Amino acid sequence: MNYLWGSLMALIGLFLLVSALKKSEFIIYKLFVARAKLLWGDNVHSFFVVVGVILMGLSSLFFFGIWG
Repeated sequence: MNYLWGSLMALIGLFLLVSALKKSEFIIYKLFVARAKLLWGDNVHSFFVVVGVILMGLSSLFFFGIWG
């Protein structure tokens, strides 16, 4: 089961990372940006780059059974 959730978390982290680097116009990413822009302002894409990297790191720990 850790493989399933670890992989899913890694894909979500990768989605956030790639979308933030490309400043994507995908509707789901635009919804995330609109919500986070209230708090982060113009730094919202940098915030999502950091969140994507952290999420991929934590998902690898979960995938290998080290954490969770």
